[in-house]
Amino acid sequence: MKFVAGKEDLLNGIRIVERATVVKGLQPVLANVLIETVDDNKIKLTATDFDLSITTLINANVEEEGRFTLPARKLGEIISRLQDELVKMELNGSVVTVTCKNSKFDIIGISANEFPPIEENISEEDTIEIETRPFIKAIRQVVSAAAGYETNNLLSGVVCEVNKNILEMAATDGNRLARVREVVKNNSTDAEKVFEMLISSKVLAELSKISLLTESETIKICKEMKKIVITVDKTKIITRLMQGQFPKYNQLIPQSFPKEAVVDKNNLILALERVAVMVSEKNSIVKFDFTDGSLKLSGDSPEAGNSQDTIDIKYTGEPLTIAFNYKFILEFLKIAESEEIKVQLNTPLSATVFAPCSDEDYLYLVMPVQLRG
Repeated sequence: MKFVAGKEDLLNGIRIVERATVVKGLQPVLANVLIETVDDNKIKLTATDFDLSITTLINANVEEEGRFTLPARKLGEIISRLQDELVKMELNGSVVTVTCKNSKFDIIGISANEFPPIEENISEEDTIEIETRPFIKAIRQVVSAAAGYETNNLLSGVVCEVNKNILEMAATDGNRLARVREVVKNNSTDAEKVFEMLISSKVLAELSKISLLTESETIKICKEMKKIVITVDKTKIITRLMQGQFPKYNQLIPQSFPKEAVVDKNNLILALERVAVMVSEKNSIVKFDFTDGSLKLSGDSPEAGNSQDTIDIKYTGEPLTIAFNYKFILEFLKIAESEEIKVQLNTPLSATVFAPCSDEDYLYLVMPVQLRG
């Protein structure tokens, strides 16, 4: 194996695929990236942790065919420090020599024969191709509401549906629910067909980050019964679809609310962050007191003391005291693309909906915490 490639191309490729590596796995080769020549002007990088596999193609001048694996993080660290020039990589036995201008590194790797085979190609019978930007935006708006993926249950997934030109995504961990609807350009062969999937929030979070390193205007998704391949530009993400019945989340959203407040987003973020300094990390509870024209936030910790802050809001309903895990609220506020936030309320123990005033198709439902005493 012997080739020459641009530094930035190599570095971007490594950054894309290393998200699927395993640093401390039972098989050392899973911490490596597989580098293989494809033809005279391309190489392919691949990494996998068995649940998630990522491949990407890079332009290169290939002088000798071959394949080998190198530690992904070490290789990325080396390439990132090189001058912005052409990088030459040459395999000699179990060592790959990397040279760039006056810099030279000999990196010990592992034979490509130990790298697990990756099946990238599946039937394209059930496929959609839609705009990348609204798809990635929707991921960022809902993914934080999913349960932690280490729980390995359905609630660690995100449900996605494309119906003609409407994309709907939703995620819930049982304490909060995020749902978004986006109008998208559907380039699918059969745009009338409803496309549905339940996919790991971890995979979608990685896709969101990978999208920053690509320039593709569309994203292609192919799925079979248990497998899915997502293609963005020259990158493929291969993973398993989650199996099971996701909760009927739209039934959890109240149809009407007797009370409503409008809050300046940045004022609420700053006030929450100030109050949270004195909140117990065990429960992360902040109390919200809505009164005519103002919102008082308060928190306390038996070990540290208490705090409170008041901001002006638009609210003319009956006074209401309700408490939330403040971290849930902050996560939403920092994602919402609106200067003002609408807070729709019912009772101290009823679900509350936070939504950007400028975006009716995005909502974030949070269950309150019962206050004692």
